Amino acid sequence: MHYKLSGLSPENETSLQRGELLPLMEEFYTIQGEGYNTGKAAYFIRIGGCDVGCHWCDVKESWDASLHPLTTTETIINNVINSRSKAVVVTGGEPLQYNLDTLTALLKKNNIQTFIETSGAYPLSGSWDWICLSPKKTMLPTEDNYRHAHELKVIVHNKHDFIWAEEQAKKVNKDCYLFLQPEWSKRQEMMPLIVDYVMKNQHWMISLQTHKYMNIP
Repeated sequence: MHYKLSGLSPENETSLQRGELLPLMEEFYTIQGEGYNTGKAAYFIRIGGCDVGCHWCDVKESWDASLHPLTTTETIINNVINSRSKAVVVTGGEPLQYNLDTLTALLKKNNIQTFIETSGAYPLSGSWDWICLSPKKTMLPTEDNYRHAHELKVIVHNKHDFIWAEEQAKKVNKDCYLFLQPEWSKRQEMMPLIVDYVMKNQHWMISLQTHKYMNIP
């Protein structure tokens, strides 16, 4: 675990290190809106804390982990089970700042699929059925995260991002799916360019934030 929270008791600090406590920003059952698993029902677990610092981040309230209550992993698991969801998406913030071994072990014990959305800037923990790697220029992924990614999702905010996307694509494994996704505030400007680019570079696919069009979380 890489994220430090001030003012914790030694007991809570130990539990945080073990992944038995996590700063839970929000959790909800919804439809996955982006990338390879678009349209799949899933329970989202959003963990607070991120120092990657994307200027266009649409959940900046997740950055400060101290704003979000430390929640036992058992409580989170019980909420997932009660939702009857067969899949969980762990996101953030940057979830790999924490030890996710305990969380994923309990999910798998209950036959629940484990998906993660991460910048990959921190070492991989947890056992995952699907890893969506969405790298950021401010803090590049570790080599291990490039190697294990099932899906590379590059956010396109400007024209240079196409060049950067190709640089990232060279680092992932040969079976990794490649997606370009317009940054939401730039979608009208960038979408025609993305469509043209994918038609000319067919190793890429387009990802949309379909949940925003459906008006769901």
